[in-house]
Amino acid sequence: MAAMEPRHPRTGPPRILLVEDDGQLGPLVAELLGDAFAVTLAADGREGLRLALGEAWDALVVDRGLPLVDGVSLVKTLRAKGIGTPILMLTALGGVRDKVEGLDAGADDYLPKPFDSEELAARLRALTRTYEAPPPALLSVGAWDLDPAARVLTSPYGDRVELSAAESALLVRLAREPARVHSRAELLAAVFDAGDTPGVVDTYVHYIRKKTHKTVIRTVHRVGYQLGGLE
Repeated sequence: MAAMEPRHPRTGPPRILLVEDDGQLGPLVAELLGDAFAVTLAADGREGLRLALGEAWDALVVDRGLPLVDGVSLVKTLRAKGIGTPILMLTALGGVRDKVEGLDAGADDYLPKPFDSEELAARLRALTRTYEAPPPALLSVGAWDLDPAARVLTSPYGDRVELSAAESALLVRLAREPARVHSRAELLAAVFDAGDTPGVVDTYVHYIRKKTHKTVIRTVHRVGYQLGGLE
């Protein structure tokens, strides 16, 4: 069987998770942001928490007065679990004490209702710019160096391994946070196209191992993948 053709890394607008229980406001905000962002709407705090933990997002917009899990509790839970995604809290509670409570819970920004959609979009652009930091010139993969721009791995002895765009993007994602275990859902959302299935992650891990060494990426059973090393 012929090998699959390499896919390009996913490109497109920043992915925003909007957690809003108002049946009219939620779809309206999603529509207003739709030209610049890829918005997914969750209608309650429990669903928002599930999506926030299970997928990779560029920013979250969280209503404060949510059913099942309120907005402040949702933000606290995410931060307690080490989720560093930027969060903007939307709420009808606009007093200073309310803002302080939301920011102290872990939100990065706080916008009272009613709000202007252009201001919301501008704040999200600022949050996602902060989150989308440029990669360093070289990343360490064990004793090897990865050049993301050239898509090349170089050994301590000068040996070079060329990577496809998707292989490089996947390895960059792991190398930026080498101590963390990345779920397949996170890697799928960050690297591949929207129509791909989680199996494509396993396929490209195999490709990278075949070009380098089986130890370059470590499999964590039932969780995902973590950067390993190269012998």
